Amino acid sequence: MSLIEDYLHRQLREPTLQATLALTGVAILSESLSAIGLVLNQRQSPLVFAKVILLAMPQLIVLILPVAVLVAGLVSINRLHRDNEIVICFSSGMSRWRVISPAVRLSALVAMLSLIITLWVQPLCYRALRDTLLTVRTDVLATMIRPGQFTHPAPGMTVYARSLDEEGTIRNLFIDRRLNGGRDTTITAREGRLRQYGAAPMLILRHGANQELSPTGTLNYLAFDKYVLDLRPLVATKPSVRYKLSDRYLHELLYPDLRQPWERANARPMLAEAHSRLSAPLYNIAFMFLALTAVIGGPFSRLGYGARIAAVGAAALLARTLGFAAQAASGATPVLNVLQYAIPLGVTLICALILLRPGRRTSAPRRAQTASGQAPLALSA
Repeated sequence: MSLIEDYLHRQLREPTLQATLALTGVAILSESLSAIGLVLNQRQSPLVFAKVILLAMPQLIVLILPVAVLVAGLVSINRLHRDNEIVICFSSGMSRWRVISPAVRLSALVAMLSLIITLWVQPLCYRALRDTLLTVRTDVLATMIRPGQFTHPAPGMTVYARSLDEEGTIRNLFIDRRLNGGRDTTITAREGRLRQYGAAPMLILRHGANQELSPTGTLNYLAFDKYVLDLRPLVATKPSVRYKLSDRYLHELLYPDLRQPWERANARPMLAEAHSRLSAPLYNIAFMFLALTAVIGGPFSRLGYGARIAAVGAAALLARTLGFAAQAASGATPVLNVLQYAIPLGVTLICALILLRPGRRTSAPRRAQTASGQAPLALSA
Protein backbone atom coordinates (compact mmCIF):
# COMPACT_ATOMS: atom_id res chain seq x y z
CA MET A 1 0.00 0.00 0.00
CA SER A 2 1.48 3.37 -1.05
CA LEU A 3 1.67 6.38 1.22
CA ILE A 4 -1.32 8.03 -0.47
CA GLU A 5 -3.41 4.87 -0.23
CA ASP A 6 -2.51 4.56 3.44
CA TYR A 7 -3.62 8.17 3.94
CA LEU A 8 -6.95 7.51 2.21
CA HIS A 9 -7.44 4.36 4.29
CA ARG A 10 -6.81 6.31 7.50
CA GLN A 11 -9.22 9.05 6.48
CA LEU A 12 -11.94 6.40 6.07
CA ARG A 13 -11.07 4.21 9.05
CA GLU A 14 -11.53 6.80 11.79
CA PRO A 15 -14.98 8.06 10.64
CA THR A 16 -16.14 4.44 10.31
CA LEU A 17 -15.16 3.75 13.90
CA GLN A 18 -16.81 6.96 15.06
CA ALA A 19 -20.04 6.23 13.17
CA THR A 20 -20.09 2.68 14.57
CA LEU A 21 -19.68 3.95 18.14
CA ALA A 22 -22.36 6.60 17.67
CA LEU A 23 -24.89 4.17 16.20
CA THR A 24 -24.02 1.58 18.85
CA GLY A 25 -24.80 4.16 21.52
CA VAL A 26 -28.22 4.74 19.95
CA ALA A 27 -28.79 0.97 19.82
CA ILE A 28 -27.82 0.59 23.49
CA LEU A 29 -30.27 3.34 24.42
CA SER A 30 -33.04 1.66 22.44
CA GLU A 31 -32.25 -1.76 23.93
CA SER A 32 -32.12 -0.33 27.45
CA LEU A 33 -35.64 1.08 27.05
CA SER A 34 -36.96 -2.36 26.12
CA ALA A 35 -35.04 -4.07 28.95
CA ILE A 36 -35.98 -1.61 31.69
CA GLY A 37 -38.84 -3.94 32.63
CA LEU A 38 -36.29 -6.32 34.17
CA VAL A 39 -35.56 -3.76 36.82
CA LEU A 40 -39.07 -2.39 37.29
CA ASN A 41 -41.16 -5.57 37.04
CA GLN A 42 -38.75 -8.36 37.91
CA ARG A 43 -36.80 -6.36 40.51
CA GLN A 44 -33.43 -7.41 39.13
CA SER A 45 -30.11 -5.78 39.91
CA PRO A 46 -28.45 -3.25 37.57
CA LEU A 47 -25.80 -5.88 36.79
CA VAL A 48 -28.43 -8.18 35.28
CA PHE A 49 -29.84 -5.22 33.36
CA ALA A 50 -26.40 -4.39 31.92
CA LYS A 51 -25.73 -8.06 31.14
CA VAL A 52 -28.93 -8.38 29.11
CA ILE A 53 -28.12 -5.27 27.09
CA LEU A 54 -24.54 -6.34 26.34
CA LEU A 55 -25.57 -9.86 25.32
CA ALA A 56 -28.13 -8.46 22.88
CA MET A 57 -25.62 -6.15 21.17
CA PRO A 58 -23.86 -8.53 18.69
CA GLN A 59 -26.88 -8.88 16.44
CA LEU A 60 -27.51 -5.13 16.56
CA ILE A 61 -23.87 -4.43 15.69
CA VAL A 62 -24.18 -6.61 12.58
CA LEU A 63 -27.11 -4.42 11.47
CA ILE A 64 -25.27 -1.22 12.42
CA LEU A 65 -21.98 -1.89 10.62
CA PRO A 66 -23.25 -1.48 7.01
CA VAL A 67 -24.97 1.78 7.96
CA ALA A 68 -21.79 3.00 9.66
CA VAL A 69 -19.75 2.10 6.58
CA LEU A 70 -22.19 3.98 4.34
CA VAL A 71 -22.29 7.09 6.54
CA ALA A 72 -18.53 7.16 7.07
CA GLY A 73 -17.89 6.58 3.37
CA LEU A 74 -20.21 9.38 2.30
CA VAL A 75 -18.79 11.87 4.81
CA SER A 76 -15.12 11.03 4.26
CA ILE A 77 -15.11 10.67 0.49
CA ASN A 78 -17.26 13.78 0.07
CA ARG A 79 -14.80 15.78 2.20
CA LEU A 80 -11.79 14.41 0.30
CA HIS A 81 -13.44 15.24 -3.01
CA ARG A 82 -14.55 18.70 -1.87
CA ASP A 83 -11.00 19.51 -0.73
CA ASN A 84 -9.70 18.36 -4.15
CA GLU A 85 -7.61 15.58 -2.58
CA ILE A 86 -9.25 12.98 -4.82
CA VAL A 87 -8.49 15.19 -7.84
CA ILE A 88 -4.85 15.43 -6.77
CA CYS A 89 -4.67 11.64 -6.58
CA PHE A 90 -5.94 11.34 -10.14
CA SER A 91 -3.64 14.11 -11.38
CA SER A 92 -0.64 12.29 -9.86
CA GLY A 93 -1.33 9.33 -12.13
CA MET A 94 -3.21 7.03 -9.76
CA SER A 95 -5.76 4.78 -11.42
CA ARG A 96 -9.38 4.85 -10.34
CA TRP A 97 -9.00 1.42 -8.71
CA ARG A 98 -6.02 2.59 -6.63
CA VAL A 99 -8.07 5.54 -5.39
CA ILE A 100 -11.07 3.46 -4.34
CA SER A 101 -9.14 0.37 -3.18
CA PRO A 102 -8.50 1.68 0.39
CA ALA A 103 -12.26 2.06 0.87
CA VAL A 104 -12.89 -1.39 -0.59
CA ARG A 105 -10.25 -2.97 1.65
CA LEU A 106 -11.73 -1.27 4.71
CA SER A 107 -15.23 -2.54 3.85
CA ALA A 108 -13.81 -6.04 3.36
CA LEU A 109 -12.25 -5.93 6.83
CA VAL A 110 -15.56 -4.79 8.31
CA ALA A 111 -17.31 -7.60 6.42
CA MET A 112 -14.91 -10.16 7.93
CA LEU A 113 -15.58 -8.76 11.41
CA SER A 114 -19.32 -8.95 10.76
CA LEU A 115 -18.98 -12.57 9.60
CA ILE A 116 -17.12 -13.53 12.79
CA ILE A 117 -19.85 -11.93 14.88
CA THR A 118 -22.71 -13.62 13.03
CA LEU A 119 -21.14 -17.08 12.99
CA TRP A 120 -19.70 -17.31 16.50
CA VAL A 121 -20.21 -14.30 18.76
CA GLN A 122 -23.95 -13.82 18.18
CA PRO A 123 -25.07 -17.40 18.96
CA LEU A 124 -22.75 -17.55 21.97
CA CYS A 125 -24.14 -14.32 23.42
CA TYR A 126 -27.75 -15.10 22.54
CA ARG A 127 -27.58 -18.48 24.29
CA ALA A 128 -26.28 -16.79 27.41
CA LEU A 129 -29.02 -14.16 27.03
CA ARG A 130 -31.71 -16.84 26.74
CA ASP A 131 -30.42 -18.57 29.87
CA THR A 132 -30.32 -15.26 31.74
CA LEU A 133 -33.88 -14.33 30.76
CA LEU A 134 -35.12 -17.78 31.78
CA THR A 135 -33.47 -17.39 35.17
CA VAL A 136 -35.06 -13.96 35.58
CA ARG A 137 -38.53 -15.12 34.61
CA THR A 138 -38.39 -18.16 36.87
CA ASP A 139 -36.93 -16.28 39.84
CA VAL A 140 -39.68 -16.92 42.38
CA LEU A 141 -38.14 -14.64 44.99
CA ALA A 142 -38.24 -11.69 42.57
CA THR A 143 -41.62 -12.33 40.92
CA MET A 144 -43.67 -13.81 43.75
CA ILE A 145 -44.48 -10.53 45.48
CA ARG A 146 -45.81 -7.58 43.50
CA PRO A 147 -47.49 -5.05 45.75
CA GLY A 148 -51.17 -4.53 44.97
CA GLN A 149 -51.28 -7.32 42.36
CA PHE A 150 -52.36 -10.94 42.29
CA THR A 151 -49.51 -13.12 41.03
CA HIS A 152 -49.33 -16.79 40.08
CA PRO A 153 -45.71 -17.89 40.67
CA ALA A 154 -46.62 -21.57 40.24
CA PRO A 155 -49.60 -23.62 39.00
CA GLY A 156 -52.35 -23.69 41.61
CA MET A 157 -50.85 -20.85 43.65
CA THR A 158 -52.09 -17.27 44.02
CA VAL A 159 -50.25 -14.59 46.00
CA TYR A 160 -51.31 -11.06 46.96
CA ALA A 161 -49.57 -8.46 49.12
CA ARG A 162 -50.70 -4.95 49.92
CA SER A 163 -47.23 -3.41 50.15
CA LEU A 164 -43.49 -4.13 50.20
CA ASP A 165 -41.20 -1.62 51.91
CA GLU A 166 -37.55 -0.86 51.21
CA GLU A 167 -36.39 -3.20 53.98
CA GLY A 168 -38.14 -6.16 52.34
CA THR A 169 -41.05 -6.44 54.80
CA ILE A 170 -44.26 -7.62 53.15
CA ARG A 171 -47.52 -6.28 54.59
CA ASN A 172 -50.92 -8.00 54.60
CA LEU A 173 -50.00 -11.13 52.69
CA PHE A 174 -52.50 -13.57 51.19
CA ILE A 175 -51.49 -16.98 49.74
CA ASP A 176 -53.88 -19.52 48.27
CA ARG A 177 -52.54 -22.97 47.34
CA ARG A 178 -54.20 -26.03 45.88
CA LEU A 179 -52.31 -29.03 47.23
CA ASN A 180 -52.23 -32.67 46.18
CA GLY A 181 -55.39 -34.60 46.95
CA GLY A 182 -57.66 -31.64 46.29
CA ARG A 183 -56.83 -29.79 49.51
CA ASP A 184 -57.19 -26.02 49.35
CA THR A 185 -55.01 -24.02 51.76
CA THR A 186 -55.24 -20.30 52.42
CA ILE A 187 -52.60 -18.47 54.44
CA THR A 188 -52.97 -14.90 55.64
CA ALA A 189 -50.29 -12.97 57.52
CA ARG A 190 -49.85 -9.48 58.82
CA GLU A 191 -46.26 -9.38 57.60
CA GLY A 192 -43.63 -11.57 55.99
CA ARG A 193 -40.09 -11.65 54.64
CA LEU A 194 -38.39 -13.60 51.87
CA ARG A 195 -35.18 -15.26 52.97
CA GLN A 196 -32.58 -17.41 51.26
CA TYR A 197 -30.98 -20.11 53.41
CA GLY A 198 -28.26 -21.54 51.19
CA ALA A 199 -30.08 -22.91 48.17
CA ALA A 200 -33.43 -23.04 49.99
CA PRO A 201 -35.74 -20.02 49.58
CA MET A 202 -38.11 -19.52 52.53
CA LEU A 203 -41.02 -17.19 53.24
CA ILE A 204 -41.11 -16.20 56.92
CA LEU A 205 -44.68 -15.28 57.93
CA ARG A 206 -45.73 -13.62 61.20
CA HIS A 207 -49.04 -13.00 62.95
CA GLY A 208 -51.38 -14.86 60.67
CA ALA A 209 -53.58 -17.89 60.16
CA ASN A 210 -53.60 -21.06 58.06
CA GLN A 211 -56.95 -22.33 56.81
CA GLU A 212 -57.18 -25.71 55.09
CA LEU A 213 -60.28 -27.14 53.44
CA SER A 214 -60.11 -30.90 53.09
CA PRO A 215 -61.82 -32.82 50.24
CA THR A 216 -64.50 -33.95 52.71
CA GLY A 217 -65.44 -30.34 53.45
CA THR A 218 -63.76 -30.08 56.85
CA LEU A 219 -62.20 -26.69 57.63
CA ASN A 220 -59.03 -26.71 59.71
CA TYR A 221 -57.98 -23.37 61.19
CA LEU A 222 -54.61 -22.64 62.78
CA ALA A 223 -53.44 -19.26 64.06
CA PHE A 224 -49.69 -18.67 64.32
CA ASP A 225 -47.18 -16.10 65.45
CA LYS A 226 -44.50 -17.42 63.08
CA TYR A 227 -44.76 -19.77 60.12
CA VAL A 228 -42.06 -20.82 57.64
CA LEU A 229 -43.23 -21.61 54.09
CA ASP A 230 -40.74 -23.67 52.05
CA LEU A 231 -40.53 -22.37 48.46
CA ARG A 232 -38.17 -25.04 47.13
CA PRO A 233 -40.95 -26.94 45.31
CA LEU A 234 -41.64 -23.77 43.32
CA VAL A 235 -38.00 -23.18 42.44
CA ALA A 236 -37.56 -26.79 41.31
CA THR A 237 -40.11 -26.41 38.52
CA LYS A 238 -37.94 -24.77 35.85
CA PRO A 239 -38.86 -25.06 32.17
CA SER A 240 -36.23 -26.19 29.69
CA VAL A 241 -34.59 -23.73 27.31
CA ARG A 242 -35.43 -23.95 23.61
CA TYR A 243 -32.96 -21.99 21.53
CA LYS A 244 -34.39 -19.85 18.74
CA LEU A 245 -32.97 -19.49 15.23
CA SER A 246 -30.81 -16.54 16.26
CA ASP A 247 -29.27 -18.62 19.08
CA ARG A 248 -27.98 -21.48 16.93
CA TYR A 249 -24.58 -21.96 15.35
CA LEU A 250 -24.15 -22.28 11.59
CA HIS A 251 -23.72 -26.07 11.56
CA GLU A 252 -26.91 -26.44 13.62
CA LEU A 253 -28.80 -24.37 11.07
CA LEU A 254 -27.43 -26.18 8.02
CA TYR A 255 -27.73 -29.68 9.49
CA PRO A 256 -30.79 -29.77 11.79
CA ASP A 257 -31.61 -32.86 13.80
CA LEU A 258 -34.64 -34.12 11.89
CA ARG A 259 -35.46 -36.51 14.72
CA GLN A 260 -36.58 -33.49 16.75
CA PRO A 261 -40.15 -32.38 15.85
CA TRP A 262 -39.40 -28.66 16.21
CA GLU A 263 -36.27 -28.78 14.04
CA ARG A 264 -38.01 -30.94 11.45
CA ALA A 265 -40.88 -28.44 11.22
CA ASN A 266 -38.48 -25.45 10.99
CA ALA A 267 -35.82 -26.90 8.67
CA ARG A 268 -36.50 -24.33 5.93
CA PRO A 269 -36.44 -21.25 8.19
CA MET A 270 -33.21 -22.59 9.72
CA LEU A 271 -31.67 -22.84 6.25
CA ALA A 272 -32.81 -19.28 5.46
CA GLU A 273 -31.24 -18.05 8.71
CA ALA A 274 -27.95 -19.77 7.82
CA HIS A 275 -27.78 -18.08 4.42
CA SER A 276 -28.73 -14.76 6.02
CA ARG A 277 -25.75 -15.10 8.38
CA LEU A 278 -23.42 -15.73 5.44
CA SER A 279 -24.82 -13.00 3.16
CA ALA A 280 -25.30 -10.17 5.69
CA PRO A 281 -21.57 -9.18 5.75
CA LEU A 282 -21.71 -8.55 1.99
CA TYR A 283 -23.81 -5.44 2.62
CA ASN A 284 -20.76 -3.73 4.14
CA ILE A 285 -18.95 -3.96 0.79
CA ALA A 286 -22.09 -3.06 -1.18
CA PHE A 287 -22.76 0.05 0.93
CA MET A 288 -19.16 1.24 0.58
CA PHE A 289 -19.47 0.95 -3.19
CA LEU A 290 -22.69 2.96 -2.98
CA ALA A 291 -20.86 5.70 -1.07
CA LEU A 292 -18.05 5.75 -3.64
CA THR A 293 -20.55 5.92 -6.49
CA ALA A 294 -22.44 8.81 -4.90
CA VAL A 295 -19.37 11.05 -4.72
CA ILE A 296 -16.90 10.06 -7.43
CA GLY A 297 -19.18 8.06 -9.67
CA GLY A 298 -20.38 11.16 -11.50
CA PRO A 299 -19.14 14.54 -12.71
CA PHE A 300 -17.84 17.21 -10.37
CA SER A 301 -20.49 19.62 -9.07
CA ARG A 302 -19.93 22.92 -7.29
CA LEU A 303 -23.43 22.67 -5.83
CA GLY A 304 -22.55 19.51 -3.93
CA TYR A 305 -23.81 15.96 -4.20
CA GLY A 306 -26.94 16.14 -2.09
CA ALA A 307 -29.18 14.63 -4.76
CA ARG A 308 -26.79 11.74 -5.46
CA ILE A 309 -26.28 11.07 -1.74
CA ALA A 310 -30.05 11.01 -1.18
CA ALA A 311 -30.47 8.61 -4.10
CA VAL A 312 -27.74 6.34 -2.73
CA GLY A 313 -29.34 6.41 0.73
CA ALA A 314 -32.67 5.37 -0.78
CA ALA A 315 -30.94 2.63 -2.77
CA ALA A 316 -29.25 1.31 0.39
CA LEU A 317 -32.56 1.26 2.26
CA LEU A 318 -34.26 -0.51 -0.63
CA ALA A 319 -31.47 -3.10 -0.92
CA ARG A 320 -31.55 -3.93 2.81
CA THR A 321 -35.34 -4.12 2.84
CA LEU A 322 -35.26 -6.49 -0.14
CA GLY A 323 -32.67 -8.55 1.75
CA PHE A 324 -34.99 -8.96 4.73
CA ALA A 325 -37.87 -9.79 2.39
CA ALA A 326 -35.73 -12.40 0.62
CA GLN A 327 -34.87 -14.00 3.94
CA ALA A 328 -38.55 -14.18 4.91
CA ALA A 329 -39.51 -15.64 1.54
CA SER A 330 -36.68 -18.16 1.70
CA GLY A 331 -38.18 -19.59 4.86
CA ALA A 332 -40.99 -21.01 2.73
CA THR A 333 -39.17 -21.45 -0.60
CA PRO A 334 -35.53 -22.52 -0.18
CA VAL A 335 -34.62 -21.80 -3.82
CA LEU A 336 -35.04 -18.09 -3.05
CA ASN A 337 -31.99 -18.21 -0.78
CA VAL A 338 -29.92 -17.26 -3.81
CA LEU A 339 -31.55 -13.81 -3.64
CA GLN A 340 -29.93 -13.19 -0.27
CA TYR A 341 -26.54 -13.20 -2.04
CA ALA A 342 -27.74 -11.73 -5.34
CA ILE A 343 -28.98 -8.47 -3.81
CA PRO A 344 -25.74 -7.24 -2.16
CA LEU A 345 -23.57 -8.70 -4.93
CA GLY A 346 -25.78 -7.07 -7.56
CA VAL A 347 -25.49 -3.66 -5.88
CA THR A 348 -21.70 -4.08 -5.68
CA LEU A 349 -21.44 -5.12 -9.34
CA ILE A 350 -23.56 -2.23 -10.62
CA CYS A 351 -21.57 0.31 -8.61
CA ALA A 352 -18.27 -1.23 -9.73
CA LEU A 353 -19.34 -0.96 -13.37
CA ILE A 354 -20.19 2.71 -12.88
CA LEU A 355 -16.91 3.45 -11.11
CA LEU A 356 -14.57 1.38 -13.29
CA ARG A 357 -16.18 1.48 -16.70
CA PRO A 358 -13.69 2.13 -19.56
CA GLY A 359 -13.31 5.72 -20.66
CA ARG A 360 -14.58 7.08 -17.34
CA ARG A 361 -13.15 10.54 -16.73
CA THR A 362 -13.12 12.64 -13.58
CA SER A 363 -13.18 16.39 -14.03
CA ALA A 364 -11.30 18.62 -11.68
CA PRO A 365 -13.16 21.64 -10.35
CA ARG A 366 -12.62 24.74 -12.44
CA ARG A 367 -9.91 26.96 -11.03
CA ALA A 368 -8.91 30.43 -11.80
CA GLN A 369 -6.50 30.58 -14.69
CA THR A 370 -2.87 30.99 -13.76
CA ALA A 371 -0.74 33.88 -14.81
CA SER A 372 0.46 31.87 -17.77
CA GLY A 373 -3.10 31.57 -19.04
CA GLN A 374 -3.34 27.78 -18.73
CA ALA A 375 -6.84 26.35 -18.85
CA PRO A 376 -8.16 23.82 -16.30
CA LEU A 377 -7.17 20.24 -17.02
CA ALA A 378 -9.50 17.28 -17.37
CA LEU A 379 -7.88 14.57 -15.31
CA SER A 380 -8.28 11.05 -16.53
CA ALA A 381 -8.73 8.21 -14.12
